Amino acid sequence: MTELARKIREGDTRALARLATGVENRDAHALETLRELEPAMGHARIVGITGPPGAGKSTLVDALALELRKRGKTLAILAVDPSSRSTGGAILGDRIRMQQHHADPGIFIRSMATRGTLGGMARATADLAKLMDAAGKDYVIIETVGVGQDEIEITSVAQVTVVVLVPGMGDDVQAIKAGIMEIADIFVINKSDHPGAERVEMELHAEGFQCPVIRTVASEGKGIAELADAVGTVAGRTTIHAPRGAAIDHLGIAVQSLEDSIRFYESLGLAVEHRESVATEKVDVAMLPVGESRIELLQASSPDSPIAKFLEKRGPGLHHVALRVPDLNAAVAGLKAAGARLLNEPRAGAGGHIYVFVHPASTGGVLLELIQESAH
Repeated sequence: MTELARKIREGDTRALARLATGVENRDAHALETLRELEPAMGHARIVGITGPPGAGKSTLVDALALELRKRGKTLAILAVDPSSRSTGGAILGDRIRMQQHHADPGIFIRSMATRGTLGGMARATADLAKLMDAAGKDYVIIETVGVGQDEIEITSVAQVTVVVLVPGMGDDVQAIKAGIMEIADIFVINKSDHPGAERVEMELHAEGFQCPVIRTVASEGKGIAELADAVGTVAGRTTIHAPRGAAIDHLGIAVQSLEDSIRFYESLGLAVEHRESVATEKVDVAMLPVGESRIELLQASSPDSPIAKFLEKRGPGLHHVALRVPDLNAAVAGLKAAGARLLNEPRAGAGGHIYVFVHPASTGGVLLELIQESAH
């Protein structure tokens, strides 16, 4: 083991901060040291705290940290902040956040700039969570930037995701339920001493959410013990494994122009096998075989299609991964039993194949399509 890795395992805070900086800057030596620490990972409880701006996430994290320390737990807080346009660094920073923990060796606080990354997290957040785990922390708490309704990248890192809401959002529960609401393992209604807290809770139950709902007043420490109990015991997100016998069918790529993209792939020696317009999905499709798999190019045929919205939000790029499975119905039944969120029941798609989409919240952040093998 290198000297730096050894110091981190021994609890050297300066060494941990130095390696964290290297990991965040994607330094090759730092990333190699992180790989060296992999055998020490797998101990920490990784908790994501997310929700809309103004919900009091920082105050909640601060109060939760105090409660966990009272219970003798060590923790790291990764606070993801917006980036400064002039320096690229975190605007808020840990100098302002959580100053009362400065002298506590049981809490390591790191502010991270998003550096332009969407989804409420920084690119290096997952690696820093692993580093804090390897450093022996009992909990790693990740506080995201205030996020929009469909930015759910936190689920690819956190074992337990806490979605923070506040009174006055009663009407908004309906509006955002298909986004970050769906990734919650725990709901927190913060500032619950304000009018409307009961209405938010009623809306959550009316929409059928089954996860715990905890009312807090983080600034006064109310409800924080209950939250600490929940983040330590809730089952969290079930890992969805690929169905037995599955193979990659295709990679779906959203493009602005089918013709331009086809010309590029043809320059690589690929040829279009099939073209089709799928009215139900409002998309034009071109399939190009690559060995036993395919590339599926997807162009929106309507401004309100899912692909058009994807392009507007994220630009051209990987839209989904598709797997062929020998028994789609059995795979669907298994996913439902595991608590996965399916976006549709089995139905016919491009080329007549029968398919189901699985929400990224259940797969670690990637939209997954399952296709009946016999239809390939």
